[in-house]
This record gives sequence, structure tokens and C-alpha cells, in this order.
Amino acid sequence: MFTDIPIEKRFAILVEISRASHFAWREAVLRRCPDVDVREVVNEMWDITGVQTAEAYLNHLDPSKSLPEQIAASVAWSSQCMGEEARLEAGNESGEFFVRHDSCPWHRWHEKRGLLAEDRPGCDRWFDAMIRTINEKLGAKLRFETLSALPEGGDCCLRRFWQDETGPD
Repeated sequence: MFTDIPIEKRFAILVEISRASHFAWREAVLRRCPDVDVREVVNEMWDITGVQTAEAYLNHLDPSKSLPEQIAASVAWSSQCMGEEARLEAGNESGEFFVRHDSCPWHRWHEKRGLLAEDRPGCDRWFDAMIRTINEKLGAKLRFETLSALPEGGDCCLRRFWQDETGPD
């Protein structure tokens, strides 16, 4: 019956179902645990997701090559796989790379549900846990910063990745 639906359309629907599941479990937490701070639960979910993402990325990172470039490229690729408009950009400084999201379905979902206050913090928690985990595993000093964010009125989400050769751990 549904085998005539193109795989690309089925995949796009599956990705949206995955996002819907995130908001469904968030609602379940609110219903079943009304005394729990749901934002803390959401933050914990993004921390766990960041660690798991780092573990996946570590399977293909080559420590002898530019880690910021590989991380930024991995994020852009992962984002594209999830239907986000993302791309890798090289920076002006040696060794810095950017991931630019011109649009993001997560932003749209958060906005539609009146949860924009959770959008950027969730992403930042995910990036922080991912970078921290990679640093711990590789002994690196990777850093990231959010320079622009759609939920804050930016025209994109722009994140900078670099390796701090001089700073403290």
C-alpha cells in the first residue's frame, strides 16, 4: 500500500516522527512527574545525546588531522541527514571552522509549541557534551561558541569550532 511512496518522502516523514517523539516524551514527563523541572530533564537528554554523538563521531575521527574541521563537518553532515539546512564553512583564522544552519526543523518545532526558550540551550548542551567527551577521549582542547541563533532572532545558527592550543583545559 505504501511501497509506492518514494524513499525520500518516507525518510522525511520518519525524521519528523522522531522530532515529534521528543516533544511527546517531554509532555509525558510533564504529565507523569508534575513536580519535576521538565527543562532539567530536557537538558539531561541533550547531555546524554551529546555524549552518544561524540562516541559515534569518535569512530571516524582521525586525531592526526584537523579535529575542528572534522567535528564541524560531522555536525553539518548529521544535520543534513536530519533535514536541516546546514553547511561547513572555513574560518578566516587558521584551524577554525563554522557550522551554519540557515533553517532548522527543531527551531520550527520549538516555536510551534511555544518552547523557544529550550531551543538554543538544548543545542548548546548537546554541543558542550559532545566537545567535552571528545576532549576527554582524545586529550584535545576543542572549543565551540554560538555566534548567532535562530531562536534569538538571528538569520541563522552559527557555531564556531576551534582547537585552543594555549588555553586551560
